[in-house]
Parts: sequence; C-alpha cells; structure tokens
Amino acid sequence: MNWFASVYRSAVGKKAAMAISGIVLFGFVFTHMTGNLKVFQGAEKFNAYAEWLREIGAPLLPHSGMLWILRIGLLAAVVIHIASAIALVRLARKARPEGYRRRDAVQMDYAVRTMRWGGVLIALYVVYHLMHLTFGNVHGDFIPGDVYHNVVTAFQNPLVAGVYAIANLALGFHLYHGLWSLFQSLGWNHPRFNPWRRAFATAFAVIVTVGFISVPLAVLTGLVS
Repeated sequence: MNWFASVYRSAVGKKAAMAISGIVLFGFVFTHMTGNLKVFQGAEKFNAYAEWLREIGAPLLPHSGMLWILRIGLLAAVVIHIASAIALVRLARKARPEGYRRRDAVQMDYAVRTMRWGGVLIALYVVYHLMHLTFGNVHGDFIPGDVYHNVVTAFQNPLVAGVYAIANLALGFHLYHGLWSLFQSLGWNHPRFNPWRRAFATAFAVIVTVGFISVPLAVLTGLVS
C-alpha cells in the first residue's frame, strides 16, 4: 500500500491512475451503449435484457447482487478518475502559477479546451440520468421494471431528448480526448502509429455518440414507440 501511495503521489502515477480508470469507464460506456440499442428490438427483448442484468451471478448472488458490485466498481473508477484529474490540474497550476498570458485558440484542439467543463457537464448528466431512468425520481410516468416504457415516454419529450443529445455530444468530445491522452499516459506514443491512435479515438467517440443519440432520435421520430 505504501508503494502504491508513493507511486500515486507522482504526476506519472496520477496519469496512470487516470488512464486505467478511464479504460474501465470506456468499457462501461461502450457496453451501456450497445445494450441501449436493444431498444430497437422491441419492448419484450429490451426488458428481458434489463432483467438479465439483474440476474447476473444467480443463484450464487442475490437479485441485482452482481449489478450492485459492478456499480460500486464503476463508482470507484469514477472517483479515481476525477480525483486524479483534479490533482493533475493542481500540479500544473503549481508548475506555472502565473498562468498563460495568451492562449492560442486556433492551435488548441476543441476537445482539449472543453475537457474540464465537459467533465463537469457529464457528471451532472450522469446524476440526472440515474434519477431519471434508474430511480425514477424525476420521471413523471416511471414504472419500475418496465425499462422500455420508461425510455420511450421519457424521450417523447423533445426537451428531455435534447438534453440527452447535448450531454452525449459532450461525452463524445470527452471520449475522443480521453482515448488520445490515454495512450500517451501509458507510454504508447510514437509518430509511426499516432495516426492510428487518432483514428481509433475518433471512431470510438463517433460510434458511442451516434449510438446513444440514436435512441432519443428514434423515439422522437416514431421509429421506436
């Protein structure tokens, strides 16, 4: 434990922690997106998928037992990711306390410039998403266990669908920059395959963003009802 703490105190250790926790989050986001696409198969299959998630590990684990284990692990990854990001920002400010007098916005990538505020927006979106479609606190027509109904009735409201679309666009930029930075943080940085890094980061971000946004758009257009 002392060895881990000493490594984490360094900037390299914080970057590694942020990268590894990022891998966990990337995996969750992609899995969650592919699961959401089952809504196009209809209510029966989508609700069956949601129920299957609660039954993972049965009968060894109680109902929703594995799901809660995964949620706790995901929460730990989020905490590590955010804590590492904040710590790195503080280290950067200490290294250059006066800050930059001028920032060249033309040369600075848009995803980099919006990374911090994008992260805040995503965090707020996740809280709303959980209250909206997991716990139903802010869903006016929430029916426990009927995930298909909850999703469809939620996205029939153009304002709600718009909020989800904007949040997922922010997520896309965050994923792109996060994947690009992840390879560099882990030392996988070389001019020979940097174009592949960019292509992979771009493709991953676009696929996830389009996948998530396709659901509210399908509901609004009546493709899913």
